[in-house]
Amino acid sequence: MYAVIGAGPMGLATARNLQKQGLPFVGYELHDDVGGLWDIDNPHSTVYQSAHLISSKRMTEFREFPMDESVAAYPHHSELKRYFRDYAEHFDLRRHYRFATRVTALAPAPGGGWQLTAETGGVSDTRHFDAVLIASGTLHTANLPTLPGRFDGELLHASQYRRADQFRDKRVLIVGCGNSACDMAVDAVHQAARVDLSVRRGYYFLPKFIGGRPADTLGGKLKLPRRLKQWLDARLIRLIVGRPSDYGLPDPDYRMYESHPVVNSLVLHHLGHGDITPRRDLRAVDGHTVTFSDGERADYDLILMATGYKLDYPYIDAAHLNWHGDAPRLYLNLFHPERDDLLMMGMIEAAGLGWEGRNEQAELAALYLRRLAEGHPAALELRRLKWERAGRNLDGGYQYLKLARMAYYVHKDSYRVAVADHVRALRAEQ
Repeated sequence: MYAVIGAGPMGLATARNLQKQGLPFVGYELHDDVGGLWDIDNPHSTVYQSAHLISSKRMTEFREFPMDESVAAYPHHSELKRYFRDYAEHFDLRRHYRFATRVTALAPAPGGGWQLTAETGGVSDTRHFDAVLIASGTLHTANLPTLPGRFDGELLHASQYRRADQFRDKRVLIVGCGNSACDMAVDAVHQAARVDLSVRRGYYFLPKFIGGRPADTLGGKLKLPRRLKQWLDARLIRLIVGRPSDYGLPDPDYRMYESHPVVNSLVLHHLGHGDITPRRDLRAVDGHTVTFSDGERADYDLILMATGYKLDYPYIDAAHLNWHGDAPRLYLNLFHPERDDLLMMGMIEAAGLGWEGRNEQAELAALYLRRLAEGHPAALELRRLKWERAGRNLDGGYQYLKLARMAYYVHKDSYRVAVADHVRALRAEQ
């Protein structure tokens, strides 16, 4: 018997692929239904009212369960909540799950497998599982840097933000410039007395639409050398939206695709119209006054820290995950080098990977478990490789920035090719 922790997109994909391979499993989910962070009513969700996908639906959806034609190109979170509930219903996945259940401990069992302790309604129980597939997500635990001083106003992390009226009539400073930070800055424009955006480093900004089509559906048919693609795409984006410095933001000092881009068609619009004021990094905070690294000062009522999330799996000792630095060191961000009974699902980030790319990962995991039990030679070879190649980067030659959030970042095409090669070998008859 196997355990799946989580019923968000990755948990559902994992459950579906175990189901396909005929492998028995029990799912554990904190909330009372599926959808994970895409269910804003889930008290553990970090999504906000205005949130939409930053990749288009056709580049994100599960191939065997397409989104309806009536759904917008970049769906609202409410559409995604409905999508995942329909997915679970269609494939009859709910009956495998224990909902409103918190996994509190996961430890190796004597003789192999894992002892999983979970709590439902205040009642705790422990079960043994032959293998555990962890799919509890990467966007739960806030990364909250310490401010350089004392702030006397309201301090929030982006995970605590839900609706634009939280900004009403306030002088707002948003710290960070990722996709969520930019969404929140755009929200604040319509409610706040003033909106400033503190940006420490340069970002590439991509529009959501080019020529009326989702930008991520264009190109890709012609495979270009990496350096040429980086140069050409950066040039194209510069022609369409200009340089970040045209809007008062720092220009990136790295090549395109070496960090996650910002996909937002509105934040530059509002910067260009003076609705959002760009600021540099924070140097000092005193009361309501913030001093920036360029010496400028301003007063604020609310500071929102859109500073991302830390990988966190609180129910298991990090040593069991082969943790090094900012993330576990695994093969394909999936396979533990020494254990066959612990798989990390969805600890992966890549531009354009979508849920189908994660579904392919889940297919590989389920196939591996079944074929290993059968003694299939491809599974035995994969067991050898995962020990030999744990922590090896599938970066496609891109020099990714040395940031915590990039510790589990991969190059989409390189990753999918590697996964597909293993899946093909595992599917072959002995």
